[in-house]
Amino acid sequence: MDSRRPPLAPAFRTLPEYLRHWAETTPDRRAFTFVDHPAPDARGVHRTLTWRRLDLRVRAVAARLAEEAEPGARVALLCPQGLEYVTGFLAVLSAGLVAVPLYPPGLPGQDDRLTAVLADALPAVILTTSRHLEQMREVGERVVAVDQVPDAAASDREPAADEVAYLQYTSGSTRTPAGVEIGHTNVVANARQALTAYGADVRPVTCVGWLPLYHDMGLVLSVAAPVVRGLLSVLMDPVAFLHEPARWLRLLSAHPGALSAAPNFAYDYCASAVTDAQKAELRLDGVFALINGSEPVRPTTADRFQAAFAGQGLAAGTHCPSYGLAEATVFVSAARPGQPLRRFALDRDALAEGKALPARPDDPRAVLLAGCGAPAGQRIRIADPVSRAVLSEGEVGEIEVRGPNVGRGYWRHEEQSRRVFGADGWLRTGDLGTVLEGHLLVTGRLKDLIVVDGRNHYPQDVEATVQDTHPALRRDRLAAFGVAGGSGERVVVVAEHTRATSLAELDVPALVRAVRAAVSARHGLRLADVVLVAPGTVPRTSSGKVSRALTRERYLAGAYAVGGAG
Repeated sequence: MDSRRPPLAPAFRTLPEYLRHWAETTPDRRAFTFVDHPAPDARGVHRTLTWRRLDLRVRAVAARLAEEAEPGARVALLCPQGLEYVTGFLAVLSAGLVAVPLYPPGLPGQDDRLTAVLADALPAVILTTSRHLEQMREVGERVVAVDQVPDAAASDREPAADEVAYLQYTSGSTRTPAGVEIGHTNVVANARQALTAYGADVRPVTCVGWLPLYHDMGLVLSVAAPVVRGLLSVLMDPVAFLHEPARWLRLLSAHPGALSAAPNFAYDYCASAVTDAQKAELRLDGVFALINGSEPVRPTTADRFQAAFAGQGLAAGTHCPSYGLAEATVFVSAARPGQPLRRFALDRDALAEGKALPARPDDPRAVLLAGCGAPAGQRIRIADPVSRAVLSEGEVGEIEVRGPNVGRGYWRHEEQSRRVFGADGWLRTGDLGTVLEGHLLVTGRLKDLIVVDGRNHYPQDVEATVQDTHPALRRDRLAAFGVAGGSGERVVVVAEHTRATSLAELDVPALVRAVRAAVSARHGLRLADVVLVAPGTVPRTSSGKVSRALTRERYLAGAYAVGGAG
C-alpha cells in the first residue's frame, strides 16, 4: 500500500541509481501522479506512473537521447508541466547528458528569457512532447518528443553520469542568463538535506506541488527528493493553481502527510480567493508542512493563511519559512515542521545601520521578519560584503553558504563563477541577513538595497508599507527601487492595481498621497514617483517574484509614462 513508509535506500550518487533501486524493490508503488485540469470546472484528471513504469519510460527515452548526442551535451527540456517532464529530466541524466530545465515558448513575459537561455546553453537536443513537436522544430534541429518514444526502445545499460547533471538557470535578468552547473552529487546531497530539514527522512510524506519544474524548488522538492526517498509526488500545473487556488488545497486534503511549497503571494492568494463553499470541502488536518521560500518571509502572511484555514483543521505549526537559492541547488535553511513560527520585531533604524536590534512588535516602525531556522548538512555564515570578515550574531551582512550542495559554478561564465563561488569554498549569495537565536533572518538582496543620504532601505520593506495603504493595490505585485537623481538616489514605486479595479474608478491623486504619507511616516523616505499600472504590467522572474531590476529598467525607458502617476 502507498501509505506504508518506503524502505530506506542505500546511498547512491545519482538520481537514476535511486530510480533503478525503487523500480527493483518497490516496482508497483506509485511514484508520480499528475493531476490535469482540462476545463475551468474540472475537478482533476489523474495520471500515475509506478516506479517500474517510470523506470521503463526513462530507460527508453535515455536510449533514444543517446542516439542523438554525445555524453556531456546539453538537452533542453521544453516540456509542459507533467509526467513527460519528470520522465525527460531523469532520462537526460540516465543518458549521461546535461539537462537544461526550461518551458515551451509562450509563457507570459518569459519568451525573451527563453531565447537568451537557449543561446547561452547551446543545447544539442530539445526534448518536448508531441503536442509541441512542430513548434519546437523552429527552435532546434534535433527534437525528441518524450511521449513518442516506444517502450521497446528501452535498454538495460547502466545509467551513465557526466559530472554535471543539469544547468539551473537563475530567474533574474532576461538579458544575462546564468546557468548554475549542478552536479549529480549536489542534487542528491540537497535532496537529502531538504528531506532531513522537513522531517521527511523519518516519516512518510507525499510531496504535493504546483511550482514549475523548471524552477529550482519545484525540481528538487517535486522530483529529486521523492526519487531519493521513494516518495509519491503529486503534481499539478501552475496555471491551474492560478486559475483556481482551491485545487492545490484539495490535493493537500486528499493526501495525508502532504509536504508542499509556495511563495508568499500564493498563501495570500489562497487566503483571499478561496470561497467559504470551497473551504467546506477541505480537510487540512493531515497537512504536514508548508514551505514558504520567499525573501523575506512575512509573519503576517503565515498568520493570514492560518486564520483563513484553521477551521479546516490546519495545524499552527505547518508553516515553515525557508531560505535557498539556485547556486546552492536550492535548499539552505528552514524552520522545522511542528514548531511555532519564530517572529522577530527589529528596530528599523538599527537595521538600516546593519544591526538587528529588538523592537516592540506593536511599534509601527518595527520590521517584522520570520526566522528561517537553521541549515541541515551545510554551514552558513554572515560576512561583510566588502571585506568578507565574518560578523557576529545580530550583525547584518552577506549570507555565505558552504556544503556538498553548492553548485560547481556558472556555465561559460568563469569570471562570475570565481567572484560568486570563490576559491575559499564559501558561496557568496548576494543576500543580506543575520543570525538571531539560532535562526537565519533574510533581510533583502544586496543589489536591490536602496541607499538614500547614507541610509540603507530594503525595497521589500517599503513595498510592504505601500501595499497596505489601499485595498486597490495588488499584494506582491509592486516594486520599489532607486534611480540616480541630481541630488542623489531618488526612490520610485511602480504598483499594479487589482483586477477588480479600474483607473477610471480610482482617485489616483488621493491614493498616491496616502502612499507617500505612509512611506514618509514609517521609513522617513520621500518618494520621487509613484506609478499605478494595470495588472500584469510589473515584470516577474521565471519563479514568479517581481523583478525590481527589470521594472527599474522599464521605468527609466519610459514604459510606465501612461497611467496613474504622482
